[in-house]
Amino acid sequence: MYAAAGPAAADTLYKYQDADGNWIFSDRPPADGSSAEIRRLEASFESPELNVRHRVEGRRIEFVAENRFHAPVEVMLRFQRLSGIRYPDADEALRWTVPAGSESPLMVLEILGNTGAPAAEYQYEYVAGSPDAAHRPERPYRIPYALATRFMVTQAYPDTVTHRTPDSAHAVDFAMPVGTDIFAARGGVVFAVTSQNYRGGLDTSRDGARANVVQILHDDGTFAVYAHLNWNSIRVKPGDRVQRGQYIADSGNTGFSTGPHLHFAVLRNAGMRLESVPVTFEGRNATSVVPTSGQFLTAY
Repeated sequence: MYAAAGPAAADTLYKYQDADGNWIFSDRPPADGSSAEIRRLEASFESPELNVRHRVEGRRIEFVAENRFHAPVEVMLRFQRLSGIRYPDADEALRWTVPAGSESPLMVLEILGNTGAPAAEYQYEYVAGSPDAAHRPERPYRIPYALATRFMVTQAYPDTVTHRTPDSAHAVDFAMPVGTDIFAARGGVVFAVTSQNYRGGLDTSRDGARANVVQILHDDGTFAVYAHLNWNSIRVKPGDRVQRGQYIADSGNTGFSTGPHLHFAVLRNAGMRLESVPVTFEGRNATSVVPTSGQFLTAY
């Protein structure tokens, strides 16, 4: 058994004409029951994941993690039941960091003698990034849109209108029209992308997990999140190494969103939990700019 986040389900898109002949694109079929073209919006590539499995090796059971992410992942095991198998030591943490793209042994437990068939029931959880990561950018972050353009910061620390969790406390929201070019604020390796969603709104049960997102791992182990991106605009894939200032996608209004904007945050794994870290952006003449709500920032 396991407990871990998997890839988001594909959306269904309905395309039809209303009574005035206008083309409608919706996540719901026509209310009058008329015909519509139905499209399944699948991701253009396989979403990475981490899996834990066990195998019998003689009188031992070995637990192995396979990490398909292009980033290290911390994983934690929880045992519900062990039958005919030695329990781990009580003080054993049962947490490991699995390197990017690797298959790593986690632990080995002995099978007890003269018992029935051994059985193991367990769950696992994982969090992207190494708990040893420390935020050490070599320079302030590039503002993530085209040079010489400016947009308003609509939410930044310490404002917590929607940024109420540790992973979003230091996030920065930029209001901008759908389709605005988005550029990498810092170089790194793309390790996760969600690209198949096209709708947004304020219904947490329907829209909460529907944002299109690019996540880029930095050399210091932290990673940037670019969220609410436009459908069918993402130009990078897991495994790509991108440079600071490289075009990666268009802004959008997907997922839980009050309006078109870019949500940008830098995260670190703080030990099986993600927390955002404060960021500064590069201003005129390479100065450092601390983002504040209501401020217009020009990209340099």
